[in-house]
Amino acid sequence: MQILHRVLGGWALALAAPLALGQTPPASPPGAAAAPASAASAPTSSRMTARLLYELMIGEMLFRQGDAQNGASYVLSAARRTGDEQLFKRAAQMAIQSRSGPAALETVRAWREAHPPSVEAGQYELQVLIVLGRVSETEAPLRQFLSTVPDSDKEAFITALPALYQRVPDKPEAARVVERALADAMRTPALAPAAWTTVGRLRLAAGDKAGALAAATLGQSARAQSEWPALLALQLMADGETRADALIQRYLNSPDAKSDVRIGYARALVERGRTADAHRQLDTLIRRSPGTPEAWLVRGALYADERKDAEAEADLKHYLSMLDQAEPAPGASAPEARDHARLMLATIAERRGDLAAAEKLLAAVDSPERALSVQVRRAQLLARQGRLEEGRQAIRSVPERSPDDARLKLLAEGQLLRDHQQAQQAYDLLGEELKKHPDEESLLYDAAISAERAGHLDVMEELLRRLITLKPEAAHAYNALGYSMADRGVRLPEARTLIEKAVQLSPDDAYIQDSLGWVHFRMGNVREARKILEAAYKKRPDAEIAAHLGEVLWTLGEREPARKLWREGLRLDADNETLQKTLKRFRVTP
Repeated sequence: MQILHRVLGGWALALAAPLALGQTPPASPPGAAAAPASAASAPTSSRMTARLLYELMIGEMLFRQGDAQNGASYVLSAARRTGDEQLFKRAAQMAIQSRSGPAALETVRAWREAHPPSVEAGQYELQVLIVLGRVSETEAPLRQFLSTVPDSDKEAFITALPALYQRVPDKPEAARVVERALADAMRTPALAPAAWTTVGRLRLAAGDKAGALAAATLGQSARAQSEWPALLALQLMADGETRADALIQRYLNSPDAKSDVRIGYARALVERGRTADAHRQLDTLIRRSPGTPEAWLVRGALYADERKDAEAEADLKHYLSMLDQAEPAPGASAPEARDHARLMLATIAERRGDLAAAEKLLAAVDSPERALSVQVRRAQLLARQGRLEEGRQAIRSVPERSPDDARLKLLAEGQLLRDHQQAQQAYDLLGEELKKHPDEESLLYDAAISAERAGHLDVMEELLRRLITLKPEAAHAYNALGYSMADRGVRLPEARTLIEKAVQLSPDDAYIQDSLGWVHFRMGNVREARKILEAAYKKRPDAEIAAHLGEVLWTLGEREPARKLWREGLRLDADNETLQKTLKRFRVTP
């Protein structure tokens, strides 16, 4: 009896007590992952027969010994004879774990045929067909499954379909199959917006932006008050489809427009550089729904990016007070959002020189995922106050949650030393670790940068060339080596070749474009340098790029634009070494 208990769990008790027929547990919610069935699930039989016990026992023993496919076949045989849905479900789970697609499909189809109204059976069949890549066969099961889902759950199931099909290789086929399966839903006013949105998302995944826009338009035409087409339009807008903007605005003109759509629209506007429009959306939301915490957070972040520190601080503090005073709206109180607000407030405090307040805010951030980045910032604050060793200790004190954390801490400590004129110490620290791991990319790169700062130019070049040999696609290595030559005014043709290779490998990197502009300037191509550097600065406003572009403008005789740019650079990072050296060299106080 003990063996039976170990193998079958609660099934062994069936020898002593009859079980009722037809009892099945509630179906899983549509789209939800099925909970694993345990061996304790009892078959529906008036009494456990010897044959049934044998099949179940052998099936479970085979499964536990690693022969999931044969184990599933025994349990499936028992399920077919008894008609018990729990046994069909157990057989399906065993067959899926056997990684035999045909066996899994046979099992779930036998289950569905035995129990046509079963929501779980339909769910399993859909999932197995999709995993097998047999997308064209999912239309009928999808139609049938949708017909079994309760009306109250249909919209949620329909909108979850893109996630179900997201990994299929033939995405255009998936879009066509789902569109056919949802034909009835598209004609149902209550479901049409969700159905068209799902079709649009699948079309967008297939690269058909025009088709996705058409779907969003049809969904909104079916019911303008539905948020689903507007959410699809937000996706399209993020993908560069400007015509989606009108759909979003039409939805937002509705008095019942949801705040998360307006916030999403504001974020999208910021991404497109339309900050004035983003402010209007956020101001409207805060005026209409001042109790929406996330609106204050997003507007505060926007103000912070614009360096409107007083406004940003007021909004971010209000956001945190709202979280402290009441239960916030779903999503707005996520710990990472609270920590993000504290980090922005710390930046603002640091910008106005209140290092103690900045450190206090950083200490309040308790996210384990942010522990290292927060301690690195604290270390920088300590070092700026002349407490470099305390800063190093702050980095070293961070718990190591993964094997990579020890190296990340070492790299952070090296960066701290470089930033505070201790390049030789940084090189010594990283060099010791590099002896143990001579081919580690991040160590090679950071040790090279430290060697250059310490004046070991030959070592720097040797390490970067080694990195390029080990990893020919390492754009940052080509860039660092080329920039070092350009900045020193040596071997300029070679420097340009190296930087152009970096641009080829990483064409959207503003810092690499900065290097390209700088080497052109060093080679006397001043107007080409200006063009490249202006594009880089527009893409990423940065103090170092401002230093380079300002020098180009100064050389061209445009003194006031240069001063203005350098002032902007100082607002971005007053301690930037390149910018400070440039101002000192030209004896300029912007």
